[in-house]
Amino acid sequence: MIEIERKFLVKNDSFKQVAYAKHEIAQGYLNSNPERSVRVRIKNNNGFITVKGISNELGMSRFEWEKEIPIDEAKLLLKLCEKGRIFKTRYEVLNGEFTFEIDVFHEQNEGLIIAEIELKTEMDVFIKPNWLGEEVTNEKKYYNSNICKNPFSTWEK
Repeated sequence: MIEIERKFLVKNDSFKQVAYAKHEIAQGYLNSNPERSVRVRIKNNNGFITVKGISNELGMSRFEWEKEIPIDEAKLLLKLCEKGRIFKTRYEVLNGEFTFEIDVFHEQNEGLIIAEIELKTEMDVFIKPNWLGEEVTNEKKYYNSNICKNPFSTWEK
């Protein structure tokens, strides 16, 4: 139940050529407190509720618990969420023994593309594809719970 992941900005969309899966996602937060966030997500036609704990000092590891819930319950819970929603298309790309999940954000977060790779340990080494940009693992402004409240379209560029 400990999630270890690193986040990166994405330089271009060439990852789409090697993606093996694509999902449409809508999500919101019942609680966006970084010490214990509670997320509701609809991924394609499946509902999920997820609880995440606070990240460690490197921003790579934290507690995560997720449970699939009926889609109709997820839709009702989304209506109860805090202000702001995230809409994104997620692409999955194999990278050796790991998988990159690349989120292409829409609506108020249009133009933002973030890749995440979930690791087995914080010391795992992986090949960095040419489309992978700057690492933003410990930058809280790139957390989905923050992007809901502070959309990318409002950031100073």
